[in-house]
Amino acid sequence: MYADVDAFLRYLRIERNSSDHTRKAYAEDLDRLLEYCAEELAGIPEAEEVTTRMLRGYVAYMHECEYAPRTIARRLASLRSFFRFLLRENRVTHDPAKALRTPRVGRRLPHFLTTDEVGRLLDAPPANEPLGLRDRAILETLYSAGLRVAELVALDLDDWNRDADVVRVIGKGRKERIAPIGSYASRALVNWIAVREPVDDPDHARAMFLNRFGKRITTRSVGRMLEKYLGLAGLSSKTSPHTLRHSFATHLLDGGADLRSVQELLGHASLNTTQIYTHVSTERLRATYEAAHPHALKPSA
Repeated sequence: MYADVDAFLRYLRIERNSSDHTRKAYAEDLDRLLEYCAEELAGIPEAEEVTTRMLRGYVAYMHECEYAPRTIARRLASLRSFFRFLLRENRVTHDPAKALRTPRVGRRLPHFLTTDEVGRLLDAPPANEPLGLRDRAILETLYSAGLRVAELVALDLDDWNRDADVVRVIGKGRKERIAPIGSYASRALVNWIAVREPVDDPDHARAMFLNRFGKRITTRSVGRMLEKYLGLAGLSSKTSPHTLRHSFATHLLDGGADLRSVQELLGHASLNTTQIYTHVSTERLRATYEAAHPHALKPSA
């Protein structure tokens, strides 16, 4: 089955153009299945020999090990994609994963910042030094355009159209979209580019955001940078770069934006993915109602 896994990962890379992160996640999930087979079934079978009963045993094993339902659901999704690929490529004659049932997973409401908290965070980087101006531009762009951090670090100088105040974004699956940015982010980018040192290395010369060594900044560097400013602003440490994307969507809906527009701005393929933010807004609306309306809460006994 090792050769089948390699073929599947190659398909993800070449035909699906999946990201390194996606391929790594699939590889780890399939490795866990191979480890289970080696330890519990006394050997790794050929893909054609895998039965639904074997996979149900694997699911039962994950439950016994007390894996979170979300983890089990993700691994089952990987198995289904893997065996669908093998069936399509005629590497197997049946799909043993088709009959598996996915555990019910409750959708967690995303963590977001209030507008006041966002303001404190965006004001935290110093405005009198180049790296501070860079960090302000990074945070403003993440929040203004609702970008994923991977999309932000991939931005090139040419991706920003100054006249239209939009950036060209390459999202998941290499899908391209145009994202508008506001005046605050635009001004922050102007200030950063004015102090950005030119770079000779052609691999990094085009990058919008550079680290202190003149190389394209990484997602990990953005995460570490955010941690520093969260401390300075006195904000929750569970905030991540993705929190600014959640905040972007929540604040748009709170401000009256329609769900379809938010879907397009976020680059979501499905409206179902965007709908989680309506639950956030509804909860906030309920809290406001209960705090303000005199008959909202039951009288105390």
